[in-house]
Amino acid sequence: MDFIDQIRFSSSGIGDIVNAYTFLLTRQRLRCKQALRPAPLSRFDFEHGVVLDYHKVNIMKAKDSLKVDLTPVIAAFLLSLSTPGLAADAPPKEALALQLPAPTLKGTPEDLPKGPNIEPLSDKPRPPFLAPRGVTNVALGKPVISSVPPFSGELRQITDGKKEAFDYDAVEFKKGTQWVQVDLGDTYSIYAIAVWHDHRYIQVMHDVIVQVSDDPEFKKNVQTLFNNDADNSSGLSAGADREYFETNQGKIIDAKGVKARYVRGYTRGGTSSALNCWQEIEVYALPVK
Repeated sequence: MDFIDQIRFSSSGIGDIVNAYTFLLTRQRLRCKQALRPAPLSRFDFEHGVVLDYHKVNIMKAKDSLKVDLTPVIAAFLLSLSTPGLAADAPPKEALALQLPAPTLKGTPEDLPKGPNIEPLSDKPRPPFLAPRGVTNVALGKPVISSVPPFSGELRQITDGKKEAFDYDAVEFKKGTQWVQVDLGDTYSIYAIAVWHDHRYIQVMHDVIVQVSDDPEFKKNVQTLFNNDADNSSGLSAGADREYFETNQGKIIDAKGVKARYVRGYTRGGTSSALNCWQEIEVYALPVK
């Protein structure tokens, strides 16, 4: 019999993690020890006072010599108890592959806005955003409506996949709080929403609010995914998210698998202009099973 007969957890999928991780950590240590003797155990004592009961554990234990750090495994187990959907059948995740436009050639203004509610401008690449394997931009080519007609550009440009820092890729609306809305055509499990408002200039857009719903009128079943309207100037309730600078990287909003058909985005001008502008909305999702 090998040094591990069986390690099982009642939580689906976590037993495999423990089994594999324990095997890799302890195999070489145990094999190189000479004074080993079998010792059937019903529980395993960890450092820091953590004790976990197993259904069955048979392990060759070296006297006072075996130290196994299973902290990552314990963390995974505890996370599985508190995080819905973390199981063996959870879809594998991978980095979301966005097609980024080129940066603006207009340069960075010297008088950039500052404040506790504004994320500092960074020239570093954004950390990868992990989404379930197989997500696609289901907003591509989908119909768009808006609170007011644009005075520059066409609504269809907001989902045409083009988001370069050029005037002809920008759709502009009059000042005040305005919204645009994408009809995905069906209900999807949405994991990420990427938005580009106007990265022709390094600026901050105000009252950026992103909501989803299964109601095209947004009168019921509305879920707010992002809201940086700290003072409730747009009247949709005050938000706790921070303002950010428009760059070619856009803004990725974590939708956490919410199910919806309609996506609506609000703005109320920016630091460069009181006008509202949109370049692209991308919605990365999977069909609802």
